Amino acid sequence: MSLPVLSDHGARPRGRGMVPLPGGAAAGIGLARGRVHELRGPSRVALAVQVMGECAGPVLWIYPGWQAERLYPDGVAVWADPARLIYARARRAEDILWAMEEALRSGAVGLVVAELPAAPALTPVRRLQLAAEAGTEAAHHAGHGVAPLGLMLTGGEAVAAGVESRWRMSPLPSAGTMIEERGPVWRLERERARGAEPASWRLERGAQGAVLV
Repeated sequence: MSLPVLSDHGARPRGRGMVPLPGGAAAGIGLARGRVHELRGPSRVALAVQVMGECAGPVLWIYPGWQAERLYPDGVAVWADPARLIYARARRAEDILWAMEEALRSGAVGLVVAELPAAPALTPVRRLQLAAEAGTEAAHHAGHGVAPLGLMLTGGEAVAAGVESRWRMSPLPSAGTMIEERGPVWRLERERARGAEPASWRLERGAQGAVLV
């Protein structure tokens, strides 16, 4: 039986609501708003785009300006509307963190995604968490009540300390006509989460949407 990633209990103010992970709505598996989460693994971008598909409204996507790879709109359109994307190109890794912090604090955007070459230190992550909490209050006072959700897409082997939850997604091979019938298949791992144990699932996407097995 799957447990929610987070509960609303605790001394610190929590974000309002939870964005379900692809295929995880029925099982209560998702990402708490008003907090910052880490996505790792070779399929981290695919996971972030699918999370985008579970949200509504504009999405700020911050990426390294020195990186050759870019999001391909036609690929994004399989799972989410690429017209919702607002791109921000950063010149330095510090600029990525600064832009994410300011966007979260404003509470104006429901989802903020930041591609980072490596996991940041604890202090910057704490600043991001405080910014997300401030953005939650700003969104509440603005009347729309949609607390911001922050996703850090980190490369390298090191992990970020201080994140609310940490996930890893990797592609799984499919045999025969599995790809045509079910679409892509991944291994989704919950490496760390507040209030939930590590776990792993098989994530499949087909004509009927995403399914967690």
